[in-house]
Amino acid sequence: MIVVGIETSCDETGVGVVRHDGAAPELLANEVASSVDEHARFGGVVPEVASRAHLQAMVPAVRRALATAGVTARDVDAVAVTAGPGLTGALLVGVAAAKAYATAWDVPLYGVNHLAAHVAVDTLQHGPLPPCLALLVSGGHSSLLDVPDVAGPVTPLGATIDDAAGEAFDKIARLLGLPFPGGPHVDRVARDGDPRAIAFPRGLTGPRDAPFDFSFSGLKTAVARHVEALERAGTPVPVADVAASFQEAVVDVLTAKAVRAARERGMETLLLGGGVAANSRLRALAQERCDVAGLALRVPRPGLCTDNGAMVAALGAHLLVSGAQASPLDLPADSSMPVTEVLVS
Repeated sequence: MIVVGIETSCDETGVGVVRHDGAAPELLANEVASSVDEHARFGGVVPEVASRAHLQAMVPAVRRALATAGVTARDVDAVAVTAGPGLTGALLVGVAAAKAYATAWDVPLYGVNHLAAHVAVDTLQHGPLPPCLALLVSGGHSSLLDVPDVAGPVTPLGATIDDAAGEAFDKIARLLGLPFPGGPHVDRVARDGDPRAIAFPRGLTGPRDAPFDFSFSGLKTAVARHVEALERAGTPVPVADVAASFQEAVVDVLTAKAVRAARERGMETLLLGGGVAANSRLRALAQERCDVAGLALRVPRPGLCTDNGAMVAALGAHLLVSGAQASPLDLPADSSMPVTEVLVS
C-alpha cells in the first residue's frame, strides 16, 4: 500500500510518500517547502502569507515527492491530508488539493488529525508503536495523550491553558533579540548558559493545580520582567543564562508531568512529538527521567518532529491497512479539530 500525505496546517507545505506492507511503514519521500523566511520579518506566522505560499508550493512538492519515491500516480493507493487543527486558510489549501488528487487518481481520501499524525510518524523510524503516553509540544500545542493504538482513539489527559511551549520559545526569542522561529535559536544560545542562573517559575506545579495541564504565560511574563529590570538598571542582559534558565523551566515541567502521567496510567513507553521535541535539552532531560522511572523513550529524529507530510502519510497508511472507513469527499477543514477525532469519517 502506498499513501501520499499532505500537510498544510501552518507554514510548511509537506508532502510525504509512505509504503506500508502490513507490518511496518516505510518512508519513501518527505518533501517540505517552508515559508518561514517570509514570516520572519513579522516575528510570527501570518495566516494569509502561509496560505498563498501553500498554493504556490503544493503541485511542485507533490511532483518532487512522487519522483523521489520513484512512484507514479498509478501506484498510489490512498491520499491522506491534515484536516485539523491548524490555520483555517492553510488547512483549506491542503484539503482542497487532497480532494483533487484523490478524485483524479480514483483513490480513497483520509482526513486526519494533525496531533495524531505527530504520534504516527515515530513508526517510520522505530517501527510498530506499543500503547504509550505521548507528549506533543509545538508552536500551537502542548498536550499529554493516552495512545492505546496509532490509529486511535486517543484520550487527552492534559493541555496548555494559555501559551503553548513553542509559542513561549518564540516570544522569549524575540525578547532576547533572537531570530524567528525562536525554538532552535534559544536552544543554541542556551548551550552556553547556566540553566540554574535564574530561578524562573514552574507553572501549574502546585499540589492543587491540574496535574497534567500546562501554563507558560506566567513564565513568559517572569522572563520579560527580569530582562526589563536589568535594562532599566543599565545592566547587560546575560542572554545565554536567561535562555538556558527559561528553557530549563519549560522542559522541567514538560518532562516531569509526562513521566508522572505515564506512571499513573501504567504505560511503559513515553513518546515525544511535535516541533519542540527537536529541542536538545528536552530530549536529554526526558531520557534522564525515563531511565530513572524505567520507561522506554521514543523520539523521532528532528526532521520528523517538525510539521511534514511524512507524518500524515504514516497515519493514513495505518488507517488504510487497519481497514478504516475513508473520509467523504466533502470533508471540511476544522481549525479546532479535537484530538479525540483521529479521522474524519
